[in-house]
Amino acid sequence: MSVCCCGVECVVLIGFTRWAWKRCTYVGSNDSSTWPSVTPEEFEAVPRICRVIMAVYEPDVHNPVFAPPGGYRLNPDWFIKRVTYQQTQGRAPPYVIYADHQNQEIVLAIRGLNLAKESDYKLLLDNRLGRQMFDGGFVHHGLLKSAIWVLNQETETLRTLWVDNGRSYKMVFAGHSLGSGVAALLTIVVVNHGNKLGGVPRSLVKCYAVAPARCMSLNLAVKYADVIHSVILQDDFLPRTATPLEDIFKSIFCLPCLMFLVCLRDTFIPEDRKLRDPRRLYAPGRMYHIVERKFCSKGFYIDIFRCGRFPPEVRTAIPVEGRFEHIVLSCSATSDHAIVWIEREAEKALQRMKENSTDTVTSPPKVQRFERSQTIEKEHKDALERAVSLNVPHAVSLEKEPPEYEPVEEEDHGHSSEDKDEPTMSPRKLKLKHNLLVRELHGMNWLQSFSNSQELEI
Repeated sequence: MSVCCCGVECVVLIGFTRWAWKRCTYVGSNDSSTWPSVTPEEFEAVPRICRVIMAVYEPDVHNPVFAPPGGYRLNPDWFIKRVTYQQTQGRAPPYVIYADHQNQEIVLAIRGLNLAKESDYKLLLDNRLGRQMFDGGFVHHGLLKSAIWVLNQETETLRTLWVDNGRSYKMVFAGHSLGSGVAALLTIVVVNHGNKLGGVPRSLVKCYAVAPARCMSLNLAVKYADVIHSVILQDDFLPRTATPLEDIFKSIFCLPCLMFLVCLRDTFIPEDRKLRDPRRLYAPGRMYHIVERKFCSKGFYIDIFRCGRFPPEVRTAIPVEGRFEHIVLSCSATSDHAIVWIEREAEKALQRMKENSTDTVTSPPKVQRFERSQTIEKEHKDALERAVSLNVPHAVSLEKEPPEYEPVEEEDHGHSSEDKDEPTMSPRKLKLKHNLLVRELHGMNWLQSFSNSQELEI
């Protein structure tokens, strides 16, 4: 009997040791090991947008205090508006509006979480799993409410800027951390209702979610991958943590403990079960992964503390499964979340790409990657079809996507008590209801219009 118990203990010990070894030696670069490299033209805007976000932290951009190496390289006179905590009154993080005439962009940039501000925590805690349905999927309730508030405040300013500049400028929404979720959801609203900003087409709307929060369900994350771009530095913990944002920041002062427990829990959750959960939130859009540290081995010796920093490289894809689902137990998991480091490494990567753009590669890469022979549009279409084939809830292909505006019957205004208890709803019905909300009363405040919806519980 004792021999049997000893054997069982040995098996359990060996199994746990193997699991612990695989988790401790898992590095962030593994998440994108098969992704193709990004082109300099595609990535060129990222460092610049990071600097605009960093400018939100400056009390006076004419006399910067926190300027990155090389300065902001922005024209202080092109800042149209600066909104502080006193002006938002806790409804949204501070933000700026910047008219970049050199690159023909109108940028609304939103800062990240301020650990000293109670209002930011209230914004994060204003949610529960499966509470908020929007545009055929689930989103973070507090971030959506904040996005609509910002749009209510700045609709006239953004419309005037776009019309006065010949209706040709790109409309760019950007944010870091907490602000990335607000910017991403703000982008979805604008894409569906560009007429509110003077008729901005989808092709001119862009979003850059830097160190993104998980703020929308998988079907929405893939659907809007052509307009939303998430930028992630190496081991950043936030895009990888499926734990609701409100629970993450409740445990912010014991984050290593939380990360270990989440890592242990997710080990036993099958991938297909994660994909089938319609309430599970993900980082939005197309992913840009900046890799600067790699795991290295020499013979039988493995450096568990990694091998230091390498020249950064950027990989991109629109993943459906394996979308940054693994927590990385790394001492850099929190520092890689900082906007200062992201801007610095993004700028290094861009300069390196420009230097190597004309060079000829004579040796094959150590990790075989898929050749990027497809266009960005083709990648987006393939990702949508992949989501449908994996039975992702509410996922639809481009061919099956309903038109933006369709006639809506009168009875759609109300729902019976049985309808309210339904946990999910068909994408078509949600789309019709979503469009109806803004069309009903053209002159109404957007937030009031959304509040009247049965699905948008604000």
